[in-house]
Amino acid sequence: MMKLSLVEDQAIQARIAFIAGAETFDRLFAGIRFDEVDGNLLFAIARDEDCASEIEDQFSHHLAMVATQILRQNVDVVVVLPKVLQ
Repeated sequence: MMKLSLVEDQAIQARIAFIAGAETFDRLFAGIRFDEVDGNLLFAIARDEDCASEIEDQFSHHLAMVATQILRQNVDVVVVLPKVLQ
């Protein structure tokens, strides 16, 4: 298991903001933290359950591709948990 650095977290956020667009990013990704990688799984913490669900449904593929590039490690699955379950 590898904890992501602040720079890695922010790099993923910056790229996903470009992909999602400003309005969608502000609505869904505000307060998100890309926390750790375990094997091919990327774990992220979203502000609530609705945002976590929508991020997983609409952006998990994009997040996996972006994380693979930034972390230089294969990421196949993105798990987004709501902050309350952290």
